[in-house]
Amino acid sequence: MKNLIIASTSTIHGNGYLAYILDELRVFFKNAKTIVFIPYARPSGISPDAYTEKARVAFSKIGKVVKGLHEFENPVEGINNAEGIFVGGGNTFVLTYQLYKNNLINSLKEAVNSGTPYLGTSAGSNICGLSIKTTNDMPIVYPPSFNALGLIPFNINPHYLDPDLSSKHMGETRETRIKEFHAYNTPPVVGLREGSWLHVSGKSITLKGKLSARIFEYNKVPYEVETGTSLNQLK
Repeated sequence: MKNLIIASTSTIHGNGYLAYILDELRVFFKNAKTIVFIPYARPSGISPDAYTEKARVAFSKIGKVVKGLHEFENPVEGINNAEGIFVGGGNTFVLTYQLYKNNLINSLKEAVNSGTPYLGTSAGSNICGLSIKTTNDMPIVYPPSFNALGLIPFNINPHYLDPDLSSKHMGETRETRIKEFHAYNTPPVVGLREGSWLHVSGKSITLKGKLSARIFEYNKVPYEVETGTSLNQLK
């Protein structure tokens, strides 16, 4: 049975890395002694070692050991034998490129579909959807495909921002960008605000956290759903 936490972000303002969700993760990873961390997204170009250490420090607070996937001689075996998986944020194109390069797309799908608990934040959440076309990141590398893991039947837009009506900025809003996506694509998009996440348990998908999420469906007016709402109807 699938078991995922798909979170908008790893850090909310005024809190440490993963601090806002650690209590949830303590329960979520209760049967995992060691977490395999995939540091491929490399925010700000951070090294895999430095990024893994950041995750290691956070998970140590709930008694978990973290091992970076780059530390495995065979990354596929690292995923196949993982008790729990965490894919951190950063650049979604870089992450997707590395997953394809290391032949990990199918291994990740199989592991999660077989019940290995999976935590994704930001870029690690983007790849849970059907494609990475609704990421906010710059395409600084060119992955072989924009197709993602397809663990949920829609796309994610992490760090979703509402239009700032007091701003004099005349550029496109996040909503505008998602409408552009729907000019060429039909899958729904869930705009996850900071501090929100989706909990996937088997076929059940539920919005968690303190904030509502904004839902974009093809040829429909965008609408809000409150925390605790099931998103099973989206496809």
